[in-house]
Amino acid sequence: MVKKQFPIGIQNLAELRQGNYYYVDKTAKIIELINTSKYIFLSRPRRFGKSLTLDTIAEVFAGNKALFTGLYAEHHWQWEQSYPVIRISFDGGIEGYDDLSLALSDVLTALEEKWYITNSLKTISGRFQALIQHCHQTTGQKVVILIDEYDKPILDSLHNSEKSIIVRNQLRDFYSVIKGQDAHIQFAMLTGVSKFSKINLFSGLNNLYDVTLDERFSALCGYTQSELENVFAVELDKVDLEELKKWYNGYNWTGEAVYNPFDVLLFLSNPQKLYKNYWVETGNATFLMDKLLNENIHIHQLIGRLIDSQNLSQFEISDISIIALLFQTGYLTIDKMLLKPSVRYTLKFPNIEVQQSLSESLLLKYIAHAKDDMLLKQSELYEAIVQHNLDGIESIIQAFFSSIPHNWHRNNPIANYEGYWASVFYALFASLGFQTITEDATSLGNIDMTLIVGDHVYIFEFKVVNGKNDQPQGTALAQIQQKHYADKYKTPSRIIHQIGIEFHRETHAVIFDRGEG
Repeated sequence: MVKKQFPIGIQNLAELRQGNYYYVDKTAKIIELINTSKYIFLSRPRRFGKSLTLDTIAEVFAGNKALFTGLYAEHHWQWEQSYPVIRISFDGGIEGYDDLSLALSDVLTALEEKWYITNSLKTISGRFQALIQHCHQTTGQKVVILIDEYDKPILDSLHNSEKSIIVRNQLRDFYSVIKGQDAHIQFAMLTGVSKFSKINLFSGLNNLYDVTLDERFSALCGYTQSELENVFAVELDKVDLEELKKWYNGYNWTGEAVYNPFDVLLFLSNPQKLYKNYWVETGNATFLMDKLLNENIHIHQLIGRLIDSQNLSQFEISDISIIALLFQTGYLTIDKMLLKPSVRYTLKFPNIEVQQSLSESLLLKYIAHAKDDMLLKQSELYEAIVQHNLDGIESIIQAFFSSIPHNWHRNNPIANYEGYWASVFYALFASLGFQTITEDATSLGNIDMTLIVGDHVYIFEFKVVNGKNDQPQGTALAQIQQKHYADKYKTPSRIIHQIGIEFHRETHAVIFDRGEG
């Protein structure tokens, strides 16, 4: 097999097929998708191939058979018939009503010039309606409408709820045109990262079929394991496939799990094959981080929690669900689906990249004043853990927390709560990429945090104590031992470490108590 170029950032099917690029054939799923419903909605995280999917659909409907030679669609589509395609993308910075109006006007102007339309209509909605009707009437074929990043104007202005609502209302007026032009439309599809309520954004599109959690299309975007190994086989020499899977696979929308395609392409194109946070580094999670902290939401408490489908799939500008936001942006993914008594899901981090980067970002927010010291201690802590050096682990954590100024404790009453320190410790260990479990259920209670590294299991219990009779020193380790938490993990091959960590409310000292399982 001859090596090809990596299609990093290429969203155009013609360029991919006509150039010397690797290409993963998704046309079987695309043909199935087209035949599923007249109106389709798909939500996927950024850089997951939504734009390429829409471009492929556009080429199918445009009848460009030559681009599909050797692909599934070549022999599974009626190429004799072609349709006019209207493409609209909001993949650009748009903030506020005026910017959106200008963007919509520019898009419509370009389409009107393409279709030789001259009219005196002034409103955006009126021009969009006239465009649809003109394309149908002049070609004799119904129109295909493809809208990419439909929600980006709203997401770009989420930091200002008043502005977001103005943008949303204008988009609602624009999208409502589609419903009124049903007789002129062959197929329509909208893609984006988030899903807003039909009531507020898609009031005119009640027949919009959401395939986001349809197991048939879980692998529509992203690379499956077999696609990775078949298409990129020549690039996988000396690549540890299990490690690659841990880092970049794991995204699931109720069907087959997939790799983040952006990560795969960046990793394979890297001569050193370095495991890095390629995808995360291209985004801006400031809004997400601030929301988690401002609402005092601890990320570890969301892992494994039962979520109903409505809370997972949509949110409102005035009431943004952090769970829906984390899921839709790709920071959490589906772990399990329960069907009774109603459809519910549990969530998890998809892979090491997301767990590590999100945890590190949160840790920097939790301990903002100690950023430089934290980065140094992370490296030292990682080495101590993989070497199972308990004395080293204790001394590094002691040194890290001793760097926190006393003023910080006085100004942050949240530091008096065990949940806060559990979150800090979880973020610290999870940012190192280790298997970290919080609220780990046993028959006698929940372990605050379990860390699994090879055949070593670390069981942690956290307490905020004052040294008095109500919470004397040693309470944390005593709870681990009295409730026999270690029994859950006892096997002949495992080495279990029991660690009670206590934070003294008055002196701010970090106290370690250790026992063996």
